[in-house]
Amino acid sequence: MLKYNIRGENIEVTPALRSYVEEKVGRLDKYIEGQNVEGHVTLQVVRDEHTVEVTIPLKGVILRAEETDKDMYASIDGVVDKLERQIRKHKTKINRKFRQDGTIKNIFTETNGNGRAEEEDNIEIVRTKRFNLKPMDVEEAVLQMEMLGHNFFVFNNAESDSVDIVYKRKDGRYGLIETV
Repeated sequence: MLKYNIRGENIEVTPALRSYVEEKVGRLDKYIEGQNVEGHVTLQVVRDEHTVEVTIPLKGVILRAEETDKDMYASIDGVVDKLERQIRKHKTKINRKFRQDGTIKNIFTETNGNGRAEEEDNIEIVRTKRFNLKPMDVEEAVLQMEMLGHNFFVFNNAESDSVDIVYKRKDGRYGLIETV
């Protein structure tokens, strides 16, 4: 059963809004039957942009999606659609990889609620790049990312001797993903 932790940033979560979120995100219950899961839903308004972020931690996978629109209800609909696509892709990947093995229990139920078979989403790698990771600090990695005009950059963190990633956030600031 999926439980919801709904919070608002720069917006009051009205009973009508809460009900709409629970109804729409509740559609995901059919995929995670038999599991007690707490999903986190954040509703945010910044400069007439309505953003909905949903994070659902499951065994072996974290579902996360974000959608921004001029209308909060459209954002909610969009984020649920994204999450359903993620679940279908993950199911397809697991089923393809472990079809003969059967040792891994699928964390999602087998039907999509309509009785139709899920169509497989083919993942196509269209380009592969190889490069040496130069040891550098976080600030140098951000500068390299900016000079390349990319929105993320993989580097060998000289301070921690780990492979880390810096990325540019939608708000224009920077984030750091540290590997362990």
